[in-house]
Order: sequence, then structure tokens, then C-alpha cells
Amino acid sequence: MRTLLLFGDSNTHGTVPMPDLGQSVRYGRDDRWTGRLARLLPDWEVIAEGHPGRTTLHDDPVEGAHRNGLSVLPALLESHRPVDVVLVMVGTNDLKERFSVNAGDIALSLERLVRMILASEAGPDRGAPGVLLVAPPPIEEVGCLAGMFAGGAAKSRALAAEVKAAAARVGVPFLDAGQVVKVSPVDGIHYGPEANPALAEAFATAIDWHFPG
Repeated sequence: MRTLLLFGDSNTHGTVPMPDLGQSVRYGRDDRWTGRLARLLPDWEVIAEGHPGRTTLHDDPVEGAHRNGLSVLPALLESHRPVDVVLVMVGTNDLKERFSVNAGDIALSLERLVRMILASEAGPDRGAPGVLLVAPPPIEEVGCLAGMFAGGAAKSRALAAEVKAAAARVGVPFLDAGQVVKVSPVDGIHYGPEANPALAEAFATAIDWHFPG
């Protein structure tokens, strides 16, 4: 059985759209896209590593340095080794106003994560894991998170093209999640329940296509 590691943020964790700050609720295990994906890929061990607030490589001065994806990724790769494929879907939290980065910066940060994975020797026989690089869908500045992500919506609409270019530079397959799902109008960041089956189907198709048995 091959291993698929899902490296993401709150939308991999399964956070339900929040009507108010602090009201964090998680979809049930079987309802999350991660659980659905596991059922669609019975020949894979699917490991979900989604941390709310995770950035690509930024220490968050408000929510904590432990949300830095670049810092935690080596330990995750080692703890789950051998890892056949890593699905990377982070970058949304980089759009927070406090980080002051643009779409190109976020794509470069994702490229750095991918290069780390490819150099990690965390795959079978100490080889490199495969990578599926995913651009998260564009956000909307609505609801209780609008202030935190002020200015992020416009940046997010440029993200898919930048991430696609980054994937090409490092030679890994790319998927634009914005072509599959949209964020919820409740908070403009998280995914409504209809997104879970759609993402699971899209990711299962991509994994089967790019990483056949």
C-alpha cells in the first residue's frame, strides 16, 4: 500500500465556515474531503496533516510560529516515511494582511516547500516522494475574517497562474482547486459541505492519473 500525505491548513483539517470568530467547528471524519478521498483510494494510506492557520514559511506573530509550514514539514516527512506522494495545498493564510506578500511571493514559497520534499529522501528506498501542487481557490473578503484578510482577495485571484508556473519550474503536476470549488460566502475562506465530495473526486482523479500504480 502506498502512502499519500495531505499537507494543508484549516481546509485540510476540515474547518467549517465560521459565522463568528472563535466558533471553530470541524466536519466529521467521514464528511471531510480527506476522509472521502481515502475511500476513493483504497490502495493508498491517506494521511491528513491539516493545521488551521498554517502558512507556507511564515512565523505568525499573532497565532504562533508553530504554524510555519516550512519548519514543520521535515518532521512530518520523517515521521510518516516512506511517503510516496505529498499533496501540498497551503498558501491561503499567507494572504493575511499581516504578512504583506503577493501571489508571486506565495508561489515562490510553495516552490521552496516542493524543493524540500523532493530533496528529503522521505520516499520509498530513500528516494524522493512525488508531489501534487495545488493552488487553493480564491478567497472573498466577507464575514468575520474579512479584516484579517484585507486586500487578500485580489491577490488570491492571481495565485493559480503563479502556482502553476512554480509547479512547472520544479517539474511536478499542478491542480487548480479554484476550478473545482469555491469558498463559502459565510467567511470567504473555508469550504461549504458541497466542496468535500467535489475535492475528493478531483484529487482522486489527479492522483490516479499522475501516480498510477
